[in-house]
Amino acid sequence: MSNKTYYFTLSLTYEQCLAYYRGQVTAIQVCDDNRRRIRFPAAKILPHMSQLGIRGRFRLTLTPENKFVALERI
Repeated sequence: MSNKTYYFTLSLTYEQCLAYYRGQVTAIQVCDDNRRRIRFPAAKILPHMSQLGIRGRFRLTLTPENKFVALERI
Protein backbone atom coordinates (compact mmCIF):
# COMPACT_ATOMS: atom_id res chain seq x y z
CA MET A 1 0.00 0.00 0.00
CA SER A 2 1.11 3.53 -0.64
CA ASN A 3 1.21 6.50 1.68
CA LYS A 4 -1.87 8.68 2.18
CA THR A 5 -1.68 12.34 1.20
CA TYR A 6 -3.93 15.14 2.40
CA TYR A 7 -4.02 18.77 1.21
CA PHE A 8 -5.34 21.64 3.32
CA THR A 9 -5.06 25.36 3.98
CA LEU A 10 -4.27 26.59 7.48
CA SER A 11 -4.39 30.04 9.01
CA LEU A 12 -3.46 30.48 12.69
CA THR A 13 -2.50 33.71 14.39
CA TYR A 14 0.69 34.01 16.39
CA GLU A 15 -1.42 34.06 19.58
CA GLN A 16 -3.12 30.81 18.60
CA CYS A 17 0.31 29.24 18.06
CA LEU A 18 1.44 30.36 21.51
CA ALA A 19 -1.29 28.19 23.03
CA TYR A 20 0.89 25.20 22.14
CA TYR A 21 3.81 26.58 24.14
CA ARG A 22 1.52 27.25 27.08
CA GLY A 23 0.44 23.60 27.05
CA GLN A 24 -3.13 24.42 26.09
CA VAL A 25 -2.99 22.72 22.68
CA THR A 26 -1.44 19.36 21.86
CA ALA A 27 -3.09 18.58 18.51
CA ILE A 28 -4.40 20.39 15.46
CA GLN A 29 -7.50 19.30 13.61
CA VAL A 30 -8.09 20.41 10.03
CA CYS A 31 -10.43 19.55 7.19
CA ASP A 32 -8.68 18.60 3.99
CA ASP A 33 -9.84 19.54 0.50
CA ASN A 34 -12.20 16.55 0.48
CA ARG A 35 -13.72 17.60 3.85
CA ARG A 36 -12.10 14.77 5.79
CA ARG A 37 -11.12 15.65 9.34
CA ILE A 38 -7.47 15.07 10.10
CA ARG A 39 -5.88 15.42 13.52
CA PHE A 40 -2.13 15.52 14.07
CA PRO A 41 0.31 16.60 16.81
CA ALA A 42 0.69 20.39 17.01
CA ALA A 43 4.47 19.99 17.24
CA LYS A 44 4.52 18.94 13.56
CA ILE A 45 3.30 22.35 12.37
CA LEU A 46 5.62 24.50 14.51
CA PRO A 47 8.54 24.54 12.04
CA HIS A 48 6.21 26.54 9.75
CA MET A 49 5.45 29.21 12.36
CA SER A 50 6.52 32.81 11.73
CA GLN A 51 5.94 36.17 13.42
CA LEU A 52 2.52 36.19 11.76
CA GLY A 53 1.57 32.72 12.93
CA ILE A 54 1.01 29.93 10.43
CA ARG A 55 -0.54 30.63 7.06
CA GLY A 56 -0.41 28.61 3.93
CA ARG A 57 -1.22 25.54 1.97
CA PHE A 58 0.10 22.21 3.24
CA ARG A 59 0.51 18.59 2.23
CA LEU A 60 0.36 16.00 5.02
CA THR A 61 1.69 12.53 4.26
CA LEU A 62 0.88 9.51 6.44
CA THR A 63 1.68 5.81 6.17
CA PRO A 64 -1.18 3.38 5.51
CA GLU A 65 -1.16 2.84 9.31
CA ASN A 66 -1.67 6.62 9.84
CA LYS A 67 1.87 7.24 11.09
CA PHE A 68 3.34 10.65 10.35
CA VAL A 69 5.71 10.88 7.38
CA ALA A 70 5.90 14.57 6.44
CA LEU A 71 4.17 17.94 6.60
CA GLU A 72 5.21 20.31 3.84
CA ARG A 73 4.19 23.82 2.89
CA ILE A 74 3.30 23.85 -0.80
